Amino acid sequence: MVALYKLKTLRFSCIAAAAASRINRFGVRSQILCRHLTSEISEDEQSLNLTANYLINSCGLTPKGAISASKWIELQSPERADSVLTFFRSHGFSATQISKILRSCPQLLNSHPNKTLLPKLEFFSSFVVSGQDLAKTLAYSPTIWATSLEKRILPTYHFLRSLLSAEKVVSVLKRGSWIFVEGHSKKVAPNIRILRQFGMPDSHISLLLAYYPGVLMLKPQKFGELVDEVRQIGFKLEKATFVKALSALCGKTKLKYNRSREVYRKWGWSDDDFLSAFTKDPQCILHAEKKIMQVMDLLVNKMGWPSTMIVKYPVVPCYSLDKRIIPRCSVVKVLLLKGLIKEIGSVSLSTMFSPTEKCFWERFVDRYIDEVPALLSVYQGRVEIQDV
Repeated sequence: MVALYKLKTLRFSCIAAAAASRINRFGVRSQILCRHLTSEISEDEQSLNLTANYLINSCGLTPKGAISASKWIELQSPERADSVLTFFRSHGFSATQISKILRSCPQLLNSHPNKTLLPKLEFFSSFVVSGQDLAKTLAYSPTIWATSLEKRILPTYHFLRSLLSAEKVVSVLKRGSWIFVEGHSKKVAPNIRILRQFGMPDSHISLLLAYYPGVLMLKPQKFGELVDEVRQIGFKLEKATFVKALSALCGKTKLKYNRSREVYRKWGWSDDDFLSAFTKDPQCILHAEKKIMQVMDLLVNKMGWPSTMIVKYPVVPCYSLDKRIIPRCSVVKVLLLKGLIKEIGSVSLSTMFSPTEKCFWERFVDRYIDEVPALLSVYQGRVEIQDV
């Protein structure tokens, strides 16, 4: 048995070596890959292995990715596959982007670039201005290359254009390109009808479609249940916050909603507090636990505001800690320590964080620079509060 196994292995090695000599791109990495495969080699298996080799050496796939992808394609000719690679390269796609596309859609290697790929590229180029953006977007959603232009992409585009500007359609392509792959008729169109039946204005529907297209990709039954949930919370379809609430409670984002509620409970919020903040700004409380804890620790423990103050102004966690929250809190803390501001209660969160950089500078930095010359350095993060 051992001798037979060695004989079969030797036979396979010779076959692989012969193939490698005919196609010079199949090098050492290919031979190593082949020796790990079964010793029982059929003609189909040889073809599969040669396809995997091509995917590794010419397309940049990993051996594991190549073996997986090669199950879905048998190369008809290396020349045609080469023409596909040449097509992508000549239109500005990077090696990484090409590898990503072919890992998801290896069957494209058997396509005729000028007949199937070029028309799609020309269509998307007609409304996506930047070629670099287009390559990035189409590489992010590789299956769009295997989608029918006439039967799926064009009808969906015209549907979107009936609701959105060309610029906003680009936003949909970047944020929810699956609409072009699946089409609009089974989910998007029925879900928009649901919103219209409840009285949502087209301006808000356009907002949802342009910035949160994934929400409209729910099955109509699930989408209807989501709309009912948001309405029961108290959101009005006439308000733009309804759109944000739909996004906040959709799919995986709902998990963030539940986690955020638990984190704020640690800071003394009741469910009513959380709901009040959520209805004011649905997106702004759905942050990672670490970000919420850092913001609350700074505002409550270090600055002295009651935690429920954030309920009234839930937009604060949306701001950057390093660029806005920490610098502004540092300035106000110094002014409190110097007695130039009597108490933290006299400074509202909106007064602190809403103003532009210029307005904050004039009100809290420039105004007190004579009394505290180091205030500018504190604001810029070059001097610690305790060193002033």
